[in-house]
Amino acid sequence: MSHSEAITAFVTLFVVVDPIGLAPIFIALTLGMSMRQRLIVGLRALAVSAGLMTLFGLFGDKILSGLGITLPAFRIAGGMLLFLTALDMLFERRTQRREGQSQLHEEDDTVDPSVFPLATPLIAGPGALAAMILLAGGTASSGTRLIEVHLVMLSVLGCVFVLFLLATPIERLLGRTGTMVVTRLLGMLLAALAAQFILDGLRGAGIVPLLNAAR
Repeated sequence: MSHSEAITAFVTLFVVVDPIGLAPIFIALTLGMSMRQRLIVGLRALAVSAGLMTLFGLFGDKILSGLGITLPAFRIAGGMLLFLTALDMLFERRTQRREGQSQLHEEDDTVDPSVFPLATPLIAGPGALAAMILLAGGTASSGTRLIEVHLVMLSVLGCVFVLFLLATPIERLLGRTGTMVVTRLLGMLLAALAAQFILDGLRGAGIVPLLNAAR
């Protein structure tokens, strides 16, 4: 994997997982917990998320082939899904939905939020799983590059863990306005990456050359 490909993979997963947006949600879901309890919840959520994303990264292409779905078709569909996620981020619908999910768990302190909703759908959501298939699908023929994709995924989850640890001071530093600004900037970046996925899918399906020839 080249340096630019590694950066693209990292940025894609970072924007989709959105560690910065997860930090205040993590605080809400673990309200009243001690630092040790928060650490356990965060580690468990990250372990489950890593397992899900690894599963889709390793076997996602086989699942697609078993269903008769080509990789270019999934790139186009995945790009559309990521674009919808970007729209949610730009218009704050994603934050509102996440806050709604967290409020469902605030009143019951016996609920362990590590698997749901933290691990899925907040960390390893549909967008993240689709991104793993898209990023790993193009490198399925190379074991080394496939490992590199998963190392990038682990680095993003490492960022999530660091932000979980720093969630409280980050929330105080950014405030709600700062978090909204960062979320919208990441949404714009994700929209551009989603468009690139769609273009790659069209190119892989042979549609882009046909469009160029028709001009």
